[in-house]
Amino acid sequence: MAVSTASDFSGLLARRRQLSASSSSSSSYCNGSEMFLKLLKDQSMGSSKSVHNRTVSLRCEAVSKDSVCPIDMFDSKKSNLIALEQLKASAFDRYTKEKSCIAVIGLNIHTAPVAVREKLAIPEQQCAQAISELCDLNHIEEAAVLSTCNRIEIYVVALSQHRGVREVTEWMSKISGIPFSELCQHRFLFYNKDATRHLFEVASGLDSAVLGEGQILAQVKQVKKLGQGQAGFGRKISGLFEHAIITGKRVRTETNIASGSVSVSSVAVELGQVKLPECSYDGARILVIGAGKMGKLVIKHLAAKGCTKMVVVNRTEERVSALRKELKNVEVIYKPLSEMMACASEADMVFTCTASEAPLFLKDHVERLLPVNPKLGQRVFIDISVPRNVEPCVSDLQTAEVYNVDDLKEVVEANKEDRQRKAMEAQSVISDELSKFEAWKDSLETVPTIKKLRSYMERIRASEVEKCLSKMGDVTDKQKKAIHDLSMGMLKKFLQGPMQHLRIDANDCRKPEEVIENMHAVNRMFDLEKEILLDTVRTKVERSQK
Repeated sequence: MAVSTASDFSGLLARRRQLSASSSSSSSYCNGSEMFLKLLKDQSMGSSKSVHNRTVSLRCEAVSKDSVCPIDMFDSKKSNLIALEQLKASAFDRYTKEKSCIAVIGLNIHTAPVAVREKLAIPEQQCAQAISELCDLNHIEEAAVLSTCNRIEIYVVALSQHRGVREVTEWMSKISGIPFSELCQHRFLFYNKDATRHLFEVASGLDSAVLGEGQILAQVKQVKKLGQGQAGFGRKISGLFEHAIITGKRVRTETNIASGSVSVSSVAVELGQVKLPECSYDGARILVIGAGKMGKLVIKHLAAKGCTKMVVVNRTEERVSALRKELKNVEVIYKPLSEMMACASEADMVFTCTASEAPLFLKDHVERLLPVNPKLGQRVFIDISVPRNVEPCVSDLQTAEVYNVDDLKEVVEANKEDRQRKAMEAQSVISDELSKFEAWKDSLETVPTIKKLRSYMERIRASEVEKCLSKMGDVTDKQKKAIHDLSMGMLKKFLQGPMQHLRIDANDCRKPEEVIENMHAVNRMFDLEKEILLDTVRTKVERSQK
């Protein structure tokens, strides 16, 4: 199976960014740099010179050793640092007025054609890199990437809703080469509760091309698995995906939406059956390219539809051998990748399902293939890969017929009404889990305030004890301990009331809105907002220096 390597993908991203780097400008960010330097000095966070030197060093290391770091590229990278400087300089005013939010920026089968989606597809092995790059953006605190054949969705915790969405869209434009304005035409945006509901519906199979699809839940689980341990896959995003997985499981357990449901792979096999003479796989020469997750499902569905012989082209034989043992009544013939074109010449129908970044079948390749079975008329290519494995212009040939994932919709229309009724049952489960997640998320809001209030009070306590001891002269260890214990006891008593009103307890009759209002009051009284915000900005600065 021709799957591009991680280094190939990294090189592609690097080339795309180099082409677009010169379009960035640093002029709009210069006003905040002096304020940033003062703030940086006041908070003892290191000199701006060291930050600047380290950033320039890191950026130049990214350029090929055989090339010179271009001036325009240097200016673009420098502007990113200045943008971060402005973030710190203006953060206090900006973020006290605009609350951070959970947002999803995405394109899916309902909003964008496969020709657009495939340019944004992110291979599984590159998700960690994508999370890191997203969290390096000035207004993005946490991130996750859900990339499948039907969708590319970026979930983020944004420090500023509108700025964060713009930065993510610009990032998507840079890695794909799709103009920003064109992306805006195809993208969809959801914020906070709407973003949460959307992910819950996705995990439940309600947003798939095939309603009730089961494979998407496994893909959501994989996002969480890959995100574990990543710096940018933080507490809120991790919790969001954990609740989405719980929701997806509940929907499939408590409703009938999964009964008789079909996946993209099974729909592809059904489509293939319709295109064959007498709508039967009996006697048809079938070729499957790829034996990964999607390919394995295609092979199994072909066997279930009566296909007793098929050729499978894959990079290695291991997976094909395992399938051969599993499908004892089906003749599964393995062929190496080097024989792909020869196998295609002898096939009536070709299913392609690999993770290759480049097309496996070009127009010139298909044009040179041997004639197909006269009964079929045209060789059928069913391409369920994103990016596509079959060049779109192959469909211009009179000898070939090409179908991709967007062409599968016609197959599922027959069951649409029944599945819509089942979807209504799922919505009550989703609403229930949505309420639970929102309560959990609200409980996180007060955590920084609780920590900062404790820290603030502890500093006062320690300072006053130290003053007291300095005035008392010689005191015994026993006396010191008594004074320390007295001060700690008073501190606990002072904090008891505020802590009770800052915690969101599931057994408490108070509404979350009440607790959040108390949190804002405490923040104002003790001027904690600046300290909380500074911690967030400091984390982003430290991450940018690594």
